[in-house]
Amino acid sequence: MIDPASLLLPSSSRGLPLFIVTQASWKAARTALPAEARAWADANGFCGEAGKLLTIPDAKGRITSVMAGVSSTADADPFAPARLCRALPSGTYQIDGDFEGQQLLALGWCLEAYGFENYGKTAPKAARLVCPRDVDREAVLRAARATYLVRDLVNTPASDMGPDELEAAARAVASAYKAKLTVTKGKALERGFPMIHAVGKASPRAPRLIDFSWGAARAPKVTLVGKGVCFDTGGLDIKPASGMLAMKKDMGGAANVLGLAQMIMAAKLPVRLRVLIPAVENAISGNAFRPGDVLRSRKGLTVEIGNTDAEGRLVLGDALALADEEKPDLMIDMATLTGAARVALGPDLPPFYTDDDGAAEALMEAGRRENDPVWRLPFWQPYTRLFESGIADLNNAGDSGFAGSITAALFLKRFVEKAKTYIHLDIFAWTPVARAGRPKGGEAQAMRALFTMIAGRYVK
Repeated sequence: MIDPASLLLPSSSRGLPLFIVTQASWKAARTALPAEARAWADANGFCGEAGKLLTIPDAKGRITSVMAGVSSTADADPFAPARLCRALPSGTYQIDGDFEGQQLLALGWCLEAYGFENYGKTAPKAARLVCPRDVDREAVLRAARATYLVRDLVNTPASDMGPDELEAAARAVASAYKAKLTVTKGKALERGFPMIHAVGKASPRAPRLIDFSWGAARAPKVTLVGKGVCFDTGGLDIKPASGMLAMKKDMGGAANVLGLAQMIMAAKLPVRLRVLIPAVENAISGNAFRPGDVLRSRKGLTVEIGNTDAEGRLVLGDALALADEEKPDLMIDMATLTGAARVALGPDLPPFYTDDDGAAEALMEAGRRENDPVWRLPFWQPYTRLFESGIADLNNAGDSGFAGSITAALFLKRFVEKAKTYIHLDIFAWTPVARAGRPKGGEAQAMRALFTMIAGRYVK
């Protein structure tokens, strides 16, 4: 795997001048060019149009600089100029002239260059960029490396990414920053986390709860919980074949939590970080949990199984209950939880839920700033009636197709009482159609926005 540091070179490096212009700024940029370059641009009909590229040669035909046109519309994707890393001839470039949004350009450049090469597919070569002097290179590399980690984990087929491999990935992240990691499985999991055990027991790959901590004991407690369903058949309420095709990504919440944890530890944020990942495979066998079963959770709440394909909220419920016992200052869970979230907001815009208005506004603003958008939806308490049970405290699915993302969020909230601030994110963790800085496949969503919000909350 390529290291983003080989794509984004230190600002002391040198490269060919790269002028990024819009149609509006082209007139002034053209005037500043030498006469020969102006004539060359005019002869080639270059006028700063978005997506157009012009290489300017010297008398011997060697490239001396490059002009690239980008959009100036308010809704233009800040990552769009990053496509240059593939479009430019091989070499090293440095941005010349005035161009706003250089931090996101630098990040987008690294993200666009990502390729998943573990199974023989080779990514096209990417040009290198000299980090602009006003850009925090280390911050860009932290975000890029974490995104590469998330994408690699989500893109890996379930045959090579089961609970064992997810545990190994968590151990690698924890070990790199000397975090303390423990794993609960077997009889201890069955006794302490019965819903995690119930969901994962049908698979020959044993379920477990991965738990690691980092940071000063007296620092504010920040706990991250990630759904680690390494493959989801739907259980006895089996999915159709089309519904299983992308289910290797059902551990996308765990992958994003690991990426976020890596960013927090690499930046040495002044927090006591805890990461919890219930890692399971929702498989089918003679001992699989059944529709109509009643499970007793770690918290003591009883849950009637309305649908075995609503398993993510079960494993998260036990993990959230454990996290809540520690009374964290901030608790965040990330999960590829519902198709209803995609119907409501599509693949690019993950909804989040919280009762903390200040945290919600901070997260929304961070998402806008980092080009990592999120959208707040409500914990609408009247909808708790939609997952009532006639024989247990609650039903994991209910009998209504309404408000699926909201009811799932409300279900999880039943397991959280003591955390000062709780945020639930229902992410997709996947890019279905490639866009600038976002190749098709596994994706980090809300990770950068969360990091910026957490840093703003605890770094004084």
